[in-house]
Amino acid sequence: MDITEEIENEGGIWALEQKIDQPMDEEAGRLKNMYREKKFSVILLLRLAFQSLGVVYGDLGTSPLYVFYNTFPKGIDDPEDVVGALSLIIYSLTLVPLIKYVFIVCRANDNGQGGTFALYSLLCRHAKVNTIPNQHRTDEELTTYSRNTIYKQSFAAKTKRWLEAHAFKKNALLILVLVGTCMVIGDGILTPAISVLSASGGIKINHPGMSNDIVVLVAVIILLGLFSLQHYGPDKVGWLFAPIVLLWFLLIGGIGIFNICKHDKGVLRAFSPLYIFHYFKRRGIHGWISLGGIMLSITGTEALFADLAHFPVSAIQLAFTVVVFPCLLLAYCGQAAYLMKNKEHVYDAFYRSIPDRIYWPMFIVATLAAIVASQATISATFSIIKQANALGCFPRVKVVHTSKKFLGQIYVPDINWILMVLCIAVTVGFKNQSQIGNAYGTAVVVVMVVTTFLMTFVMLLVWRCHWILVLIFSGLSLLIECTYFSSVLFKLNQGGWVPLVIAGVFLLVMYIWHYGTVKRYEFEMHSKISMAWILGLGPSLGLVRVPGIGLVYTELASGVPHIFSHLITNLPAIHSVVVFVCVKYLPVYTVPEDERFLVKRIGPKNYHMFRCVARYGYKDVHKKDDDEFEKKLFDNLYLFIRLESMMEGCSDSEDYNSIYGSAQHTANENDTLSSVGNSIVAVSSSHTEVDEMEFVISCRGAGVVHIMGNTVVTARKGSRFYKRISIDYIYAFLRKVCREHSAIFNVPHETLLNVGQVFYV
Repeated sequence: MDITEEIENEGGIWALEQKIDQPMDEEAGRLKNMYREKKFSVILLLRLAFQSLGVVYGDLGTSPLYVFYNTFPKGIDDPEDVVGALSLIIYSLTLVPLIKYVFIVCRANDNGQGGTFALYSLLCRHAKVNTIPNQHRTDEELTTYSRNTIYKQSFAAKTKRWLEAHAFKKNALLILVLVGTCMVIGDGILTPAISVLSASGGIKINHPGMSNDIVVLVAVIILLGLFSLQHYGPDKVGWLFAPIVLLWFLLIGGIGIFNICKHDKGVLRAFSPLYIFHYFKRRGIHGWISLGGIMLSITGTEALFADLAHFPVSAIQLAFTVVVFPCLLLAYCGQAAYLMKNKEHVYDAFYRSIPDRIYWPMFIVATLAAIVASQATISATFSIIKQANALGCFPRVKVVHTSKKFLGQIYVPDINWILMVLCIAVTVGFKNQSQIGNAYGTAVVVVMVVTTFLMTFVMLLVWRCHWILVLIFSGLSLLIECTYFSSVLFKLNQGGWVPLVIAGVFLLVMYIWHYGTVKRYEFEMHSKISMAWILGLGPSLGLVRVPGIGLVYTELASGVPHIFSHLITNLPAIHSVVVFVCVKYLPVYTVPEDERFLVKRIGPKNYHMFRCVARYGYKDVHKKDDDEFEKKLFDNLYLFIRLESMMEGCSDSEDYNSIYGSAQHTANENDTLSSVGNSIVAVSSSHTEVDEMEFVISCRGAGVVHIMGNTVVTARKGSRFYKRISIDYIYAFLRKVCREHSAIFNVPHETLLNVGQVFYV
């Protein structure tokens, strides 16, 4: 049987690998479990825990700057209310950050990656809920594509079938993820505003007559500097982050002990939950509304999960339980003790409670801690925009690597300036912590609710927990979070509407872009060319074959795209070698370099047509200076030709396995696919292989042309008005302002050929 027929019958993109790579299964299994099996020494664990302070806990750690002010915006009537509020803060910190996130949610990571999209990617691998059906069975063989087998009669299987039953449920799950994503973007706007403004407020303590406009001006200057320096990346000053945050926690913990001893040790009775009951009984509806301020004590908890990528869960748990949690409790208890004697100072309780001797050093550390907290949320926003882009839920934007050591540190210029403008607008528009705090609380609680819903499905499908345990976790989490949510609803007209408007705009953009992306993919799938039509054209495809290689970019991982027929219908010639290039993103955090490219042949050998699929994970980024894409593509094409030729010459698959194994060994040593090809040629070669290899190399020397579709998507006649507005105006505008594929892959303009076509959706 001809090798091309065999590949077609198998239906795989990389049928060769499926036949010959079985001896690698054991090694691949070890690679899949590498993250779970990795152990850390005590010294290394302590170092990682220390480093995590500067990345993970900046936002959560700066909450003492503004919690009591937002809890009692109209002042304190009864000192006992302070004890009740402190009791609520203590149990909020215990139940949400400590128990829910640090010890439960952080374990629901995707090979060490955290955040909303990490949970969604886990679900996409365990159930067919991805709205773009571009996955292939060979994708499941990736070493990073780890998932568990679901038994047909299990509760997990029933949940899986329920999710996959209707497209409505898949879309509802996607919208849920997008809502959480948009609220995280809102956090990226509100965290710098409230943190920097609260820290800057310290300059008024010794100058009571100073105008609030001066404080706002100082905050704006700090914010301008913060966003202007983003292109350098946090790694340039990252070594300062952890010491600053550690110093911050030690100082607020120490000041808390000082205030407890000096003012009122009786506040420690707040560890009894009875004072929560007395608080609500005494304050009634006002106590309920004040929960919006109490909830600010747990802001930054979602960032704790989202920033999980660079640290193991054990380091996160160690840092929180040993440093963060006790220092935060001491800080809040100290402020409460101070307010018991000085309830009129509730508006600036944090700075008023600082001893005079260390006031200005503390002011400097507070400002630096606020900047670190802002940096963490801005970086998290960049990452989540990149992940949304990878899943086809956000317009293509420029993504720049800022560090050679840490691949997760990226900079998105367009988003950076949008965040800066919105952040300054919020700071100048509200001018006080109270209304920004109301807005901040709304964004935080919505993200937590979204995480709870996603965790419910993860516990059922991925962890296979008993439904009773899932019910207990989800019920308790939703009870707490919905209680907080009901409180922030009372403050929608006092600033709580801001994150809803911001999230609404981003959600509209993301959903319309995703809708257009799905429709484009469906159109390409339905209009792709049959192999019978290609074979009917003959070896020359009915055209003049000119020297050179044509790289035809398409979103299809199988079949010949409509753009190709459109091209050869309008041009009298086509290149001697044609390669259909598909770049697609998978629901995995990364694709190893040696598994990135999949190659197969289309049609008989004398057609010289190939397909190359380049796969990326949601954390993978095309670097600004990465001009290796074309080189790696051709290295994999050469390797495929040699492997295919050797398969034709080998009658025994075991002989081929040994050859392929030696090639893999050489690849590991030299780390280049060209060296693999050289080693294979040394083992075996044929005239057919050499002839085709020389032919492809000579064609590459004649020139490479990148052929891309310049598509116009428009609504069909008779479509509803909202569809016409969404497609003809909003989506069309986003297509014009987003980054072109040619820029992403650094395609020179002199080798770029755009083929125009119109899609009706």
